Amino acid sequence: MPPPTLSVIPPEGLGPWLVLLSFGVYHGLNPGMGWLFALSLGLQQKSGRAIWVALFPIAAGHAVSVAVVAGMVWAGMRLVSPWTVQVLIALVLFGFGIYKMGTYYRHPRWVGMKVGLRDLFVWSFLMATAHGAGLMVGPALVGVARLCGSPDTQLRVGTGLLLAVGLHTSAMLVVMGGVAWGVYKKFGLAVLRQQWINFDLIWAVALLIVGGMALVLAL
Repeated sequence: MPPPTLSVIPPEGLGPWLVLLSFGVYHGLNPGMGWLFALSLGLQQKSGRAIWVALFPIAAGHAVSVAVVAGMVWAGMRLVSPWTVQVLIALVLFGFGIYKMGTYYRHPRWVGMKVGLRDLFVWSFLMATAHGAGLMVGPALVGVARLCGSPDTQLRVGTGLLLAVGLHTSAMLVVMGGVAWGVYKKFGLAVLRQQWINFDLIWAVALLIVGGMALVLAL
């Protein structure tokens, strides 16, 4: 019998990474996270290239919002136990989900259709922050930090969190690009006249579910 193959990441350590990847796909599918905005710009300018140009600052703004939460996880684990950080994030996430249930119809509307790359970046950062995108992946970020080592190995933990943010954002960007490009090619202007599912309400429910699950797992 051949010797077992050793893996750098043990099978039980794949969970947080798969969660981050899955949430990247989910965030990419949500039109409120940016692909519908990029599509609208592309249709307005009658250019498929405009869609791709818009998607990168949108993804960057989202990444910074998630990175802020990753930084809070990194700092928190230097002060208290990972379990405490997990419980705090779960409680904040659950509370934010309750808040969003009552305010799911509100979101930043300060930007118009004549925007530059900086405007798209800021809009995406505000949108992701206001909707709690970083909080949603907070429990998975804690899981990644715990896998990377004890709080004494801060460089490895910080590197792991940066990789986690990159993985999540890359998945989101790929899905956003695929959806926006597919809709642009197949439906064009007709898609802007469609009645959309209320993704904000689904998002609020998802926050509650993730927060509740994170709290149960922590306790």
